[in-house]
Amino acid sequence: MITSTLQHQLLLAPRMSRLGTETAFEVLSKAKTLERQGKSIVHLEIGEPDFDTPSNIVEAASTALHTHWTHYGPSAGLPELRQTIADYVSRTRNVDVSADEVVVVPGGKPIIFYTMLSLIDHGDEVIYPNPGFPIYESMINYVGGTAVPIPLREERDFAVDPGELESLITDRTRLIILNSPQNPTGGILPRKDVERIAHAIGDRNILVLSDEIYSRLQFEGEPFSIMSLPWMQDRTILLDGFSKTYAMTGWRMGYGVMRSDLAAHFTRLMTNSNSCTASFTQRAGIEAITGDQSPVDLMRTEFERRSRFFVEGLNRIPGFSCRMPKGAFYVFPNIEKTGWKSKPLADALLEQAGVAALSGTAFGQFGEGYLRFSVANSMPQLEEALVRIADWTKHNL
Repeated sequence: MITSTLQHQLLLAPRMSRLGTETAFEVLSKAKTLERQGKSIVHLEIGEPDFDTPSNIVEAASTALHTHWTHYGPSAGLPELRQTIADYVSRTRNVDVSADEVVVVPGGKPIIFYTMLSLIDHGDEVIYPNPGFPIYESMINYVGGTAVPIPLREERDFAVDPGELESLITDRTRLIILNSPQNPTGGILPRKDVERIAHAIGDRNILVLSDEIYSRLQFEGEPFSIMSLPWMQDRTILLDGFSKTYAMTGWRMGYGVMRSDLAAHFTRLMTNSNSCTASFTQRAGIEAITGDQSPVDLMRTEFERRSRFFVEGLNRIPGFSCRMPKGAFYVFPNIEKTGWKSKPLADALLEQAGVAALSGTAFGQFGEGYLRFSVANSMPQLEEALVRIADWTKHNL
């Protein structure tokens, strides 16, 4: 008879030590704890539209729930939604896409995960933007790949330097990650740079993960996808989704578009991990793409207005210098002249000023010297944040 009450040691697989996190959720949790203690917090940490999901999409989901769209669906997604996405991508990226090249997943992150699991083995190199979405580097490390950062520099408006990227390509490079408009900087990749990157890749058998989750939230010019270049279509995995465009973060629905033989492998990964994406949300997704698009346009206009307001306010605060982003809903000020490192300053603003932001280092080593603020909050709250930051700097710089 076993009588021991000792807790056995948890023996984790070594790969778990290589798994990173997304700091936004950690800061959100800390901010909520401070609120429970009675402190007032302005939340500018989380990357989530503060708008409600448009009513026509909600109605479509409600109808689907009441008409039995509550059961398992195909692992790759409902045929009707996959065709809708194929038509949309064909139209917006000027390419021919078929439904069997589309895989619908619960959120955008599975496409990142499945890309790494499908393509990257130990020692394979992946070039990724830094500062950039932290899950890129986390997943590269998790699968045993070698993460090769391409720095995004302020003097280039945080756009990838095609020449510098070309210098990082080796015989071990298997994947290049692009993100435009970009999180956390709000930078974009203009068409000429996308074309230069494609020419730098040349005939090499290197795939590109093109994260275009913010493509409908670009403030100037038209977004241009590397998938739109005919010789790059079969080497591009396009990541897009519904969370940012339609304020559907909690609905968990994204998709990948890729060559059909790779889509079959992504589908097997879906079968083994999630089975399928919820059927009623997919019915709502059809309405999102085919229905009224004016809420998207209004949201984009509002995010641009808020960004401009917040950037102008930050630039009036000693020690802060901020460029106007060209898309998404983040501003990424340079704080080097404050004399503070990014993480201590972000912590101080949260704990002492009641403004929740993220350290630039939450997005990689080249994020040092910056903070990220999400402007997905109301104008009065953004104004209050600026007042608090300005007051804090008067007493601490």
